[in-house]
Amino acid sequence: MSLSPFHLAIPVYDLPAARAFYGEVFGLEEGRSSTQWVDFNFFGHQLVIHEHPKTSSQESVHSNPVDGHDVPVPHFGVVLEWDQWEALAERLRSFDIKFVIEPYIRFKGQVGEQATMFLFDPCGNALEFKAFKDIGQLFAK
Repeated sequence: MSLSPFHLAIPVYDLPAARAFYGEVFGLEEGRSSTQWVDFNFFGHQLVIHEHPKTSSQESVHSNPVDGHDVPVPHFGVVLEWDQWEALAERLRSFDIKFVIEPYIRFKGQVGEQATMFLFDPCGNALEFKAFKDIGQLFAK
């Protein structure tokens, strides 16, 4: 399966803290930048953090129930290979990241079984990372 890289620009109200989070905690390669924004190579995709006043979704978290957990909305992330997902979970734990939803297997034994974890960046943007042992389950009903 060949995918085109996506471009996602997100608001951050503390550019230095967000820059450190994505660069140091995730170990993402930094691309172009200015005093108001920074590009990152986000697992082969282009993530841009833009300095912006705090948004309403960063002020107060909304969530929807999924598989017995409160999933923050909005959120973004990447579907990783299983080994990459496990390595990322361990890396995040080594930085003492507080998870919104701890790494676990969602929909265990059901259609769409997946590994997932949720966390917030320092500016309140919610991220989800997931993996499938069978990538054919990505869009399964």
